[in-house]
Amino acid sequence: MATTTSIATRNQHLSALRHFFDGLVTRHAIVLNPAHSVRGERYSVIEGKTPEIPIPDARKLLASVDTSHVVGLRDRAILAVLVYTGARAGAVAKLKRGDFYHAGGQWMLHFEEKSGKSREIPVRHDLQELIGAYIDAAGLRDAPKDTPLFQSALKKQRRLSGKKIHVNDICRMMKCRLKDFALPLLYSPHSFRVTTITDLLEQNVPREDVQHLAGHADPRTTNLYDRRERKIKKNIVDKSSV
Repeated sequence: MATTTSIATRNQHLSALRHFFDGLVTRHAIVLNPAHSVRGERYSVIEGKTPEIPIPDARKLLASVDTSHVVGLRDRAILAVLVYTGARAGAVAKLKRGDFYHAGGQWMLHFEEKSGKSREIPVRHDLQELIGAYIDAAGLRDAPKDTPLFQSALKKQRRLSGKKIHVNDICRMMKCRLKDFALPLLYSPHSFRVTTITDLLEQNVPREDVQHLAGHADPRTTNLYDRRERKIKKNIVDKSSV
């Protein structure tokens, strides 16, 4: 029985075929790319599917982490970086000790993003303190610049392994924290990104500035993270007299 795939998936498959035949043309195996003139299906996405984590829940999550040991300090610092910078979990996992540095009176974080992009984000004072507390507890204050900033934890031990944390570990850590504090498990690290972008837009921060913070090349991508319209719709349906 044939399975039905989404328009986005079919367009991805078409793109892969084009790339494959382009390679054959380059190697002179064929003369023309037979998929070059095939048009993909029109696909429009107005709003992304990632759920926004409400600000009160985000604050509860940060405040509830047990910071009596280095792993708790690490987890709190990771969650704080996610919410205060809007960075992707993958970029946070890649951070090295040298990516957190002081530059001209301002602490900065340097992120290596997908597609080889890199960007710097200023660190607000409270985030600086949270990262600093973790660094001191982990003994990373004078560590070499290429040392992983956020390190994986040894199983069932409140000690760090010295190895870079994996993005999947960040996702699992967040799910465990959500479960511990009875928060919805549908939230993910990407939910912080949605919350940060929506919150800044609600405060009338210029869209181009929010786009720059998020590292989006296209403003339409930033629009996918904007959940203000969903809140308006909710207010409308809540007024129904039925």
